Amino acid sequence: MAKNKLQLQQLNDKMLLLNDMKRAMIPMEGWINAVRTSIGMSLEQLATRMHKTRQSMREMEQREKDGNITLKTLSEAAKAMDMQLVYGFVAKDGSLEALIDRKAKELARSIVERTSVSMKLEDQENSASRIQQAINERADELKKEIPKILWD
Repeated sequence: MAKNKLQLQQLNDKMLLLNDMKRAMIPMEGWINAVRTSIGMSLEQLATRMHKTRQSMREMEQREKDGNITLKTLSEAAKAMDMQLVYGFVAKDGSLEALIDRKAKELARSIVERTSVSMKLEDQENSASRIQQAINERADELKKEIPKILWD
């Protein structure tokens, strides 16, 4: 368990470095075209550097614009322009811990509410504060275990 926690923290730290990238907008014509034209490199020059034809370079730029380009191709294009491709994932919740916390609370609420309905039918209903306490306790357990059911 300690290994998983350490692994989670190390990955989270790496991902936090990318958080500012969420605001970066992909240029309308794609990164290859935007960088190439900004540094004054012609399509022919990039084609020569990548050992490709001008037409295949035009198609590559179009594939990127359409979202149909591979990471390998982007990396090769970056290298040909003396750049480096950087990619990663950023948690929508801000961090991996926040993501796990949200998912654990959602699952805990579902579990506790199912139990609560059964108890209500048996005329043993709990108070709202007791239900919330049970949700919090169950969520804490789920966060420690991080079971695969969290992602169903």
